[in-house]
Amino acid sequence: MPSAVLIVDDSVSVRKSISQILKQHGYEVEEAVDGLNALAKLESRVFGCVITDVNMPNMDGLEFIRHARAVEKGRYIPILVLTTEAQPDMIRTGREAGATGWIIKPVNDVKLLAAVRKVLVNG
Repeated sequence: MPSAVLIVDDSVSVRKSISQILKQHGYEVEEAVDGLNALAKLESRVFGCVITDVNMPNMDGLEFIRHARAVEKGRYIPILVLTTEAQPDMIRTGREAGATGWIIKPVNDVKLLAAVRKVLVNG
């Protein structure tokens, strides 16, 4: 199973923070600024999982998940949503779109790493 993780978030500081945590634990990381950018990156290589925000310009995280699930390279990849959105309706919509898991920001290193390890093993 590839250990490369794609981080999708329009916030540079969030991407860098998550990237640093994952790199310190041996993961290869690639970053995307929004859903459109992430779809292009999904086409170019194989990732072990994706971590995406919901609220982004151009293509939000839920729309990205829907599009990713419609293409071969994104159909079965684990996709974790990392967001401030905690409403049950939003979480349900995310699951219906194809999200593998839902993590509420802010997240600590331990919880983030546990979620990534879980989907990489079970994905």
